[in-house]
Amino acid sequence: MNAASPGRHQGDYREFYRGRRVMITGGLGFIGSTVAHQLVELDARVLVVDSLIPEYGGNLFNIDGIEDRVRVNVADVRQQSTMNYLVRDHDVIFNLAGQVSHIDSMQDPYTDLEINCRSQLSILEACRRYNPAVKVVFAGTRQVYGRPDSLPVTETHLVKPTDVNGINKAAGEYYHLVYNNVFGVRACSLRLTNVYGPRQLLKHNRQGFIAWFIRLALEDREIQIYGDGKQLRDFVYVDDAADAFLRAGASEASNGHVFNVGGGDPISHRDLVDLLISTAGTGRSRYVEWPPEKKAIDIGDFYADSSLIRQTLGWQPVMPLREGLARTLTFYRANMERYVPTTESTVGAL
Repeated sequence: MNAASPGRHQGDYREFYRGRRVMITGGLGFIGSTVAHQLVELDARVLVVDSLIPEYGGNLFNIDGIEDRVRVNVADVRQQSTMNYLVRDHDVIFNLAGQVSHIDSMQDPYTDLEINCRSQLSILEACRRYNPAVKVVFAGTRQVYGRPDSLPVTETHLVKPTDVNGINKAAGEYYHLVYNNVFGVRACSLRLTNVYGPRQLLKHNRQGFIAWFIRLALEDREIQIYGDGKQLRDFVYVDDAADAFLRAGASEASNGHVFNVGGGDPISHRDLVDLLISTAGTGRSRYVEWPPEKKAIDIGDFYADSSLIRQTLGWQPVMPLREGLARTLTFYRANMERYVPTTESTVGAL
């Protein structure tokens, strides 16, 4: 099947997925599993692919409630022969497999290179050779922009990452655009800002600060705020982010493009922490000096202009931050043992 025509993206993009064969790499992770839940509701035929590398976000509990309605293949996207087999006969591939830790990328750049560059080529080469009619939606990141020259950041902003992860994610994104433009494998990229919500990794603090802050609040611990806490960010609830993937996958208008997927009004770290603590009713905060290794790759204020995806695909975030945090806290209070081993004692902050 081919993807929807440009005129369909505003209205029946959800109907597009009924009966479609859809593959999600990184599908047991935070965003990938949320996409899977939404696709199951739409009667899509879903294959979830994940390596379940322990330090990454894959978690079998993330498909709780839909496990009998999806197929799961535990596989590493770096394996070319495996990808050659798995991509066949799918209508859409949501490509969310990746190494997302900025800190890890600086400590182990070669693994980041393998996962965020070589594996992307493995997937795209498999599509080119064995399923050239497929549509691929890549999970990009706002980290490719580096320190913003102006705010809000639009897609025309220069790409100038401040860390290895940003460089490799930018390369992975450009591979998708090249395969779209040269080989005709329809592809696009969503540059996600700070996504939060249920099913996010909480085991350690290396995959973004928002999930770690949420864990510390739930455990009634101290949240350390670096510097004066005035740096601004925008936040996207995971259901909103998943909806952006669905819209991009169902529309021909997204082919060959990159789109910012940002939140509503930006909020400072200090105000975010205050909101989180007041919503949770637990936790406390303290201001501390920046650790040098994190200050070196911090990008300062960042919030995205998402008008392009709104105009092209009709997407916009709908979940208010306070309500999104409340839903997230409720989810983890009910399922904390599935995300944080009860024997674990980790100290740290972001």
